[in-house]
Amino acid sequence: MDARLEAIRDTVLARNPGEAEFHQAVVEVFESLGPVHDRHPEFLEAAILERLCEPERQIIFRVPWTDDAGRVQINRGFRVEFNSALGPYKGGLRFHPSVYLGIVKFLGFEQIFKNALTGMPIGGGKGGSDFDPRGRSDAEVMRFCQSFMTELYRHIGEYTDVPAGDIGVGGREIGYLFGQYKRITNRYESGVLTGKGISWGGSLVRPEATGFGTVIFTQEMLKTRGSSFDGQRVVVSGSGNVAINAIAKAQSLGATVVACSDSSGYVVDEAGIDVGLLREVKEVERGRLKDYAERRGGVAYVEGGSVWDVDATVALPCATQNELDGDAAARLVRGGLLAVGEGANMPSTRDAVAVFQDAGLLFGPGKAANAGGVATSALEMQQNASRDSWSFEHTEERLTEIMVGIHHRCASTADEYGQPGNYVLGANIGGFVKVADAMLAQGLI
Repeated sequence: MDARLEAIRDTVLARNPGEAEFHQAVVEVFESLGPVHDRHPEFLEAAILERLCEPERQIIFRVPWTDDAGRVQINRGFRVEFNSALGPYKGGLRFHPSVYLGIVKFLGFEQIFKNALTGMPIGGGKGGSDFDPRGRSDAEVMRFCQSFMTELYRHIGEYTDVPAGDIGVGGREIGYLFGQYKRITNRYESGVLTGKGISWGGSLVRPEATGFGTVIFTQEMLKTRGSSFDGQRVVVSGSGNVAINAIAKAQSLGATVVACSDSSGYVVDEAGIDVGLLREVKEVERGRLKDYAERRGGVAYVEGGSVWDVDATVALPCATQNELDGDAAARLVRGGLLAVGEGANMPSTRDAVAVFQDAGLLFGPGKAANAGGVATSALEMQQNASRDSWSFEHTEERLTEIMVGIHHRCASTADEYGQPGNYVLGANIGGFVKVADAMLAQGLI
């Protein structure tokens, strides 16, 4: 790393102690930016990086609520509004016991670059809570969401900050959050949240967008080597919304997805995952993969372990951060892996990324490959602003255009900076330069 950037990095890490995920995201970006500052010394002079690493606003608040037994529960809520140089803050809410400030800051920092790469006018932010919706009744989830929004509402708006869903926040949670926002503000402000139901301001393709987008980006990478998803053997981690739609899209392009996972284990289905059954088990019944295996029949269910033990030519990590480490990456490479498309945020550790890059594989980082969700959220905002509703076909076409454009931007930037095929560098520099130019133009903000 450039000595000038090392000094800035060390200062950032020292100012944010104990935030391991945020440190990881910052270091990964800094490692790409040396060539940019050689060409653009004005970025250093204007302290763009120092400003970019310091959120414009960090909000932490108490969320009290009562469970079905009448007991008072207390959770902690977060919203980190990181950068608004390109537009209103945009990024999801995550409800999961692991959520703390460091995770929210890592997600918000990544979101700055991801949103810039889409070409849409949206800034970067993220939020959430250490509340765990799993095992809670609908009434408990509603009471929690209403309490959460009773504080959050004062910080958001369609021209200020537009949250969406993430892990633990799906259509049910967005509905409760939107209802409470409407109740408090007395405004039907459709554009304040994305991921809404289709009948009340949502967008077609939004539920599918992150998974579809990951596959579209990975398909574009495969094309650079004269290949495609057709005939590929694919392993996907996770079995939530992103994973299910990535499986569906990959199989529609001729791949066979042979494995997916949840927090209890993984299933190996050599005939190809039955997407209809998986949706029924996971999305309708809120069941486990063990239930899928029992009803599917003739498939292997492995309790615990790692889905990355299954050989594949394409890997799509779609679960959570740092789920794929260096040892798992090495196993995948030995098993004949050709490409990796990250459907989650930073699911590969730094060691894993190094293994993939050293092996010369196609590697699409999350800030590029999983940008389809936020891109379609921006399309939802566009439809809300114009009081319009687009067809599935038109929206999917727009999503495809955006993902192909992100791939082109990453690939051409990597070429421009002398590292063809390095999508990590291309994504980091491509997103950074767009935001840095806007920050310079807007003065010392």
